[in-house]
Amino acid sequence: MKTRIITGVVAAALFIPFVIYGKLPFTLLVYVIAAVGIYEILRMKKIVIYSLPGILSVFATFVMLMPNAWEQQVLDWTTYSKLELLFITAILLLIYSVLVKNRFTFDDAAFVILSTLYVGGGFYYLIATRNADEGLAYIIFALLVVWTTDSGAYFTGRRFGKNKLWPEISPNKTIEGFVGGIVIAVIAVIIMQLISPFDVSWGILILIAIVSSIFGQMGDLVESAIKRHYDVKDSGNILPGHGGILDRFDSLLFVLPLLNLLHFVS
Repeated sequence: MKTRIITGVVAAALFIPFVIYGKLPFTLLVYVIAAVGIYEILRMKKIVIYSLPGILSVFATFVMLMPNAWEQQVLDWTTYSKLELLFITAILLLIYSVLVKNRFTFDDAAFVILSTLYVGGGFYYLIATRNADEGLAYIIFALLVVWTTDSGAYFTGRRFGKNKLWPEISPNKTIEGFVGGIVIAVIAVIIMQLISPFDVSWGILILIAIVSSIFGQMGDLVESAIKRHYDVKDSGNILPGHGGILDRFDSLLFVLPLLNLLHFVS
């Protein structure tokens, strides 16, 4: 626990200034974080990052991460959109599977593409949200929901948890903790709205808080399912006491796209 707390404090002290400042330094930091994330998920599948599929996955992830302004510049330069570049990546992966005589299979290619969408897409919305008008407030909202949901679920589950939520995926999670996390997140969002209000009705805000909390917990469960399937304890060990990048950002990778798709982030 001591190691976990120290790591959390140090990581927050390094990350928060970038979040507050935003702009190019924040974007570049997200690129670095996403690169570590794609490395972690490929390693679960035993795909080496310096192999051709690994290099193509990093390329595709970086394409996914491009802010809108960068995408327009690339489109002007290459005449290729993000979608076209991702399609080219998929074609190259399939050609590679033939060249290596199925030592790298269609399933492996599909894994790489889906991993790219999962990591690259999720972290893209971290950049897009920060670049939006009042982007810092939306980032704070997302982090508040994720952190209070996590803490609320943990302490509620320990105190009242009796019914397992999804034991095949995450044996320690309970239904009581799941609900408790949502309740604590809603309370935290109400307090935030009283201090620094968003221009939405209370009903809409509370509904968004509930759905975001649920999606955040689903993001955590998805990461747990991936790790259980590939028989790994943590996605990585870059954060002592916390695991890897994906272990820490799994909920955020679901919450941020949700907030954008609901047009809460404007």
